[in-house]
Amino acid sequence: MVDDNELSKLRDAAVPAPGESAKARAFEAALRAYDQENISAATQGSVGGLRLTERAQQLWSEIMQKKLIATPALAGLIALPIAGYATFHLLREQPPKFGGDEKITETLADKPATLKPTGAETDVKQAPAEPAKDKKADADVESRDATEVLVAPTAPPKSESTIAGGSAQQDALGRGIVAEPAPPAPTGEFALDGTAAPSTSRVARMPAAESKLMAPRPTMAPADQMAPQEENRNRVQDFKTNPVHAALEDPVSTFSIDVDTASYSFVRRSLKEGSVPQADTVRVEEMINYFPYDWKGPDSASTPFNSTVSVMPTPWNEHTKLMHVAIKGFDIKPTEQPKANLVFLIDVSGSMDEPDKLPLLKSAFRLLVGKLKADDTISIVTYAGEAGTVLEPTKASEKDKILNAIDNLTPGGSTAGEAGIKEAYRLAQKSFVKDGVNRVMLATDGDFNVGQSDDDDLKRLIEQERKSGVFLSVFGFGHDNLNDQMMQTIAQNGNGTAAYIDTLAEAEKVLVEDASSTLFPIAKDVKIQVEFNPNKVSEYRLIGYETRALNREDFNNDRVDAGDIGSGHSVTAIYEITPKGSGGEQIDPLRYGQATVNNGGVANADEYAFVKIRYKLPNEDVSKLITTPVTSANEVTSFDQASTDQRFSVAVAAFGQKLRDEDATAKFGYDKIMEIATAARGADPFGYRSEFLSLVRLASALGGNR
Repeated sequence: MVDDNELSKLRDAAVPAPGESAKARAFEAALRAYDQENISAATQGSVGGLRLTERAQQLWSEIMQKKLIATPALAGLIALPIAGYATFHLLREQPPKFGGDEKITETLADKPATLKPTGAETDVKQAPAEPAKDKKADADVESRDATEVLVAPTAPPKSESTIAGGSAQQDALGRGIVAEPAPPAPTGEFALDGTAAPSTSRVARMPAAESKLMAPRPTMAPADQMAPQEENRNRVQDFKTNPVHAALEDPVSTFSIDVDTASYSFVRRSLKEGSVPQADTVRVEEMINYFPYDWKGPDSASTPFNSTVSVMPTPWNEHTKLMHVAIKGFDIKPTEQPKANLVFLIDVSGSMDEPDKLPLLKSAFRLLVGKLKADDTISIVTYAGEAGTVLEPTKASEKDKILNAIDNLTPGGSTAGEAGIKEAYRLAQKSFVKDGVNRVMLATDGDFNVGQSDDDDLKRLIEQERKSGVFLSVFGFGHDNLNDQMMQTIAQNGNGTAAYIDTLAEAEKVLVEDASSTLFPIAKDVKIQVEFNPNKVSEYRLIGYETRALNREDFNNDRVDAGDIGSGHSVTAIYEITPKGSGGEQIDPLRYGQATVNNGGVANADEYAFVKIRYKLPNEDVSKLITTPVTSANEVTSFDQASTDQRFSVAVAAFGQKLRDEDATAKFGYDKIMEIATAARGADPFGYRSEFLSLVRLASALGGNR
């Protein structure tokens, strides 16, 4: 019987620290207990019983003991595959040692077969990883490739082979490394098609005595299982590319001119952020008209603009030609500029609380204030939940007061766009300048969600207000919630322009360098109508202007609204035409249509086309007409003979069509566009054309519509 004193001594004695071998044995026992209790024998193969290598050894033993093979030669033939089978699995279970500083490295042989995930598997959620017991990471574990992907099979593997264990675990213990068991199979909402198929990989890590345990690093989901990208909430008008028309059937083309530039800025931002722009954000005419061109202008303000028409070979189609229509507005001298009455209508709703929205907007409008003359008038209206007047009509000479009002703007609330527009028009009427410029300048991301948020309702509101002589321009900011469609609608119907400002440099271009053309109109409701001579032209198509198309009868109807031209503004339109008999026709000729042009001759048979431009002066309601016949006198024999500006504008037109993946430029590479634009860069004082070349390179690198 044990003495009580001895028991007391044992009870009071300090517990000795466990030895390294004892801890290793305890850890191995825990692993085995975990396997037996938690892991299904059917899927994991870790139940008690003979391993494959042991079965091979037992089979060989029984063969030899029972003398099933009497002939040694025959026994040798059978022994070879059995020995190879056993050796293969022994190598899998106990990898060879290559030195004293080894680590267990997971290989493809240790992983289950990778299967293509089914539709249901792409929604599988990954079970949470075991939390780390210490923030210090083991260097050997960190060396694992974080991008390795394991895809669990949809059904239990039919093979009885198991993952590293048994002798492999003992080998790992002997080297101071233990293997962590895989977590139990996912169940419930995490299960793969209702089947239990857990990953069989194990993460190697050091024992507790040498380093703190580290949680296994979660495997990276494959591309088709990763979380979806943030939804694109930009609202852009869908439109189809202009079709090819047969001049014999449909000889007349009518459209409103466009001096907006929003599309080019939006395309530029997309490319610089590493993505090919959505096709409907590319309006080719806005890209062409983004650049200043040195077209020949009128000699006096009595004729607000001059038009120049040229015909040249098409660089992307040897069977067609380009008819290039260039319009240049009269440039008002600064000393002759009329007084300006401007109302800044600024969106300060919650959606504007982004660095590229309200902060950029405030910086942009500060630039504009510095451009105005002392006797110009500025008012500021904000809207967020409800409209509010931040600054009553104030002379630009009180610059500090205006800038302080801008600096104090803060975002918050929903977007009461309707109320803001009405208040802005009220202030514009309050300080209306006769024979001057009266304009509301709306700056927003276009997220109208309180009041009249429907584009048609806003359109009617703007149409009604423009009759009073107050025009409206729209400046868009931001890129994740931009209502480009609304911007285009109200700008077109407010006798104004739409621009997209993505950088402070763009704000300087729109509001400082182009301030005259942005603020001071010289003509309104400008329409173009071209009639093609079917005796010279088989087919034609207008490049761009899809959202500006007008009916043929709209051209002579002065009640139909159209685009406006500002001081010094240039507008370019390009047609691709197919000369008769060139062999480039895409439309089969009519069986009976030829008689209509050959039965008595055609007047003006030597003309390619007849260009008509109709416009109104800013303060008038009756239109005037300018006409230009297009003959061989307007033609150059080679593309290189066209002017520098003409060739550069054609390069921009080709780039826009390429981004839209149009058939015409499908075989015209970015290298050709670069070649034309580089040769025609010409004078580039502000670097706009150099920047264009960089965008072409970006689009080429991104593989946009090769």
